[in-house]
Amino acid sequence: MRILSQEALVIATQEKPNYQIPDLPYDFNALEPVISAEIMELHYSKHHKGYVTNLNAALEKYHEAESKNEVASMIALQSAIKFNGGGHINHSIFWTILAPVSKGVNQGPSGELAKMIHRDFSSFEGFKEKLTALTIGIQGSGWGWLGYNKTLKRLEITTCSNQDPLSTHALVPILGIDVWEHAYYLQYKNVRAEYVKAIWQVFNWKNIEERFAKACM
Repeated sequence: MRILSQEALVIATQEKPNYQIPDLPYDFNALEPVISAEIMELHYSKHHKGYVTNLNAALEKYHEAESKNEVASMIALQSAIKFNGGGHINHSIFWTILAPVSKGVNQGPSGELAKMIHRDFSSFEGFKEKLTALTIGIQGSGWGWLGYNKTLKRLEITTCSNQDPLSTHALVPILGIDVWEHAYYLQYKNVRAEYVKAIWQVFNWKNIEERFAKACM
């Protein structure tokens, strides 16, 4: 019995798990005033690092149980692998789809992505309003996503609870908004809506367009 991989995690083939937190592509203060340096440092250095540490630990226990053919133990570890593996996947995407305004990549989508957004949501503003509303409305912790449906060849908006990766919805992640409280509470307190509306200012549309192009291949 083996766990199916999620995104880039080929967890069934690693004897000694050693996932690592990716380098942050900008300084902690680079996204201010939208996201404070304090939030970025805690979010990246504590929360994301914690997911990676716990993922490696859970996978090591899983492989040990597998070597002993302890199926019950393997099953018991799957929730920890899904949660921490999803946290690692989601945050690895999240850091790259954000960028400082000084980079000049925050003005909105262009090219084929812009055309498909208009086709599937009537307009960019309509898309933005829908994703914003659904994300603000998530009960508890989770993520709001724009994903690509490779079967239907269209963009879809959805939400995921906790750290569930978008692959659980059979979609390729294009753009995600983290609404766990650790992503905004120190700065925005309980006003999640202000954070979700503000984060649109620092989306890295160059990276998002690259993700879309790969998803369409």
